[in-house]
Amino acid sequence: MKLEPMLREVKVEDAIGMLLPHDLTQIIPGAFKGQLFRKGHQIREADIPALLSIGKEHIYVMELAPGYLHEDEAAERMARAVAGAHVTLTEPREGKVNVKAAIQGLAKLHKPFIDAVNGIDELVLSTIRTNTVVQPGQSLVGTRVIPLIVEEAKIVEVERAAARCRAEGTALVEVKPLRKLRVGVVTTGSEVFKGRIADKFGPIVKEKVEALGSEVMEQRLVTDDSAAIVEEIRGFAERGAELILVTGGMSVDPDDRTPGAIRQTGASVVSYGTPMLPGSMLMMAYLGDIPVMGLPGCVMHDPYTSFDVLLPRICAGERIERSDITELGYGGLHHC
Repeated sequence: MKLEPMLREVKVEDAIGMLLPHDLTQIIPGAFKGQLFRKGHQIREADIPALLSIGKEHIYVMELAPGYLHEDEAAERMARAVAGAHVTLTEPREGKVNVKAAIQGLAKLHKPFIDAVNGIDELVLSTIRTNTVVQPGQSLVGTRVIPLIVEEAKIVEVERAAARCRAEGTALVEVKPLRKLRVGVVTTGSEVFKGRIADKFGPIVKEKVEALGSEVMEQRLVTDDSAAIVEEIRGFAERGAELILVTGGMSVDPDDRTPGAIRQTGASVVSYGTPMLPGSMLMMAYLGDIPVMGLPGCVMHDPYTSFDVLLPRICAGERIERSDITELGYGGLHHC
């Protein structure tokens, strides 16, 4: 069935008492963009000048045929289809529905599903990137359809695909809560240990850890001595640390002993080095189930490094695999 028979055009002067089938937007350049009238508004004689001011000399009366949906219902059904744990939905507004975070956490979005939906003509799922740290109320997804009226079969296709993903255990849009981890920090470097220079690593790492709801249980300073570094790492593990960060000594200089010391603890190394800049010299390892990260010096002075990518995922309870490190290369160039 064609769209035209479902919409009847009426001059605004003849539309008094009729209901608007969709939101009408007013744009005043540099001053305002928003709803002039909402869907369902009953047109009054006093509304006619405002309608004419936005170029609406005619409005449409909607008469939906079976098998078709209004844009609001279509957007809402898509949003409900993808919504998972710890999210909320907005009311339809101007044909759009937003899926928002209900908590602080790590946004997880299933890109293959999102791409598949956006491959369906006239449907839109616009999202943030997966693994983004989000705050309560932050938008994750915006849903809408391009025309005012869309075939219901297209929305049913989305709903059925979403149901299949859930049956397979795949979350489409959710926010994973961040755990409160007890974090041990080992700062290496004879120049810091002997007081020749002030430690600048500790405060920055502490700030990043606390921003995600975790806490630094203690920071220990050690010289560039492998045995001392090993002792401090194992000491934190014995005292219940849930994440151990080792700062400094991550380059290839002969005096930089941190990578070797992490290996000497018996930790299983996921990767020494990442394809992300800055942060290429980061080491990711596990001492049993305890993540151990060797942090390069760029963490002190660059606002966003591989550490900032991986830390939220660890706080969300994810175990970092080699494939996660490999994927950092694409889009991972943050300075030249």
